[in-house]
Amino acid sequence: MAWCASYEAGYYPGKPEQKGGIMKKLAIVVSFLMLFGAAAAEAKPLTLGLSLSTLNNPFFVTLKDGAMKAANAAGVKLVVTDSQDNPATEAKNIEDLIIKKVDALLINPTDSSAIAPSVFKANKAGIPVFTVDRSANSGKVVAHIASDNVAGGILAGEFLVKKINAKGKVVELEGIAGSSAAIDRGKGFNQVMAKNPGITVVAKQTANFNRAEGLRVFENILQAQPEIDGVFAHNDEMILGAIQAAQAAGRDKGIVFVGFDAVNDAVNAVNAGQLEATVAQQPAVIGELGVKTAVDYLNGKSVQQNIPVPLSLVTK
Repeated sequence: MAWCASYEAGYYPGKPEQKGGIMKKLAIVVSFLMLFGAAAAEAKPLTLGLSLSTLNNPFFVTLKDGAMKAANAAGVKLVVTDSQDNPATEAKNIEDLIIKKVDALLINPTDSSAIAPSVFKANKAGIPVFTVDRSANSGKVVAHIASDNVAGGILAGEFLVKKINAKGKVVELEGIAGSSAAIDRGKGFNQVMAKNPGITVVAKQTANFNRAEGLRVFENILQAQPEIDGVFAHNDEMILGAIQAAQAAGRDKGIVFVGFDAVNDAVNAVNAGQLEATVAQQPAVIGELGVKTAVDYLNGKSVQQNIPVPLSLVTK
């Protein structure tokens, strides 16, 4: 009936004198919808995924806080995941972020080699990848934001050499095998040791960047090595564990301890005279620069492929 009434009133789609007007109205409506859709898409905030190796370490908690601060300032959403130092968990977390179609991925690999399949998946999905603190050995990465860990290892090594007068027996507590941080810090440290023939590295063992493991591993080393003049650990968590083990054995006063990261507990230990030095990174700055670099890239700006964050040595 409604159609008949319209027809009787002289209005129907095919009527020549009205067809042009209807088409113009439709064009206006379509244009409006397109403009509205474009504006809505433009208003949608960016979403970044941040995959961290662990949140059971003050260093990475600070890195996360720095990233969150930068994300809030930039008006972007940041989704943070905890890999719990497990490459399989990290792979699953990243796969979930890819399914959620985040605009960019910031990855702090648990293992620099094991992370490769996840980077390739992100590459295939067209999601740009940025690495923070630790690098990826394979896959396309837009930018890497980190301290120069080789330089940090050299800084720690040179300090230790000076403190023990370039002679004696030292121990190296290594981080997670395969992580770029452990590889690079160890590389820098051992470059210095190789130049000092009066020093012997009597033990070199991984404690996986973990305080409890640092304590346990160093307990065993203390039993096997009656003479130890210095210890360098790839991070503060391990060196703090080693100090606990040495204190329990009554041998802490004769050993020079050097750590890496300058987390609050380590700085307190330096001030208390228990830890001689720690290499200070700036995890908050690493997190901030990671987010800023990703946002700049997504907004069409050019970014550096390697973005170094300065280091310094904290002593009493």
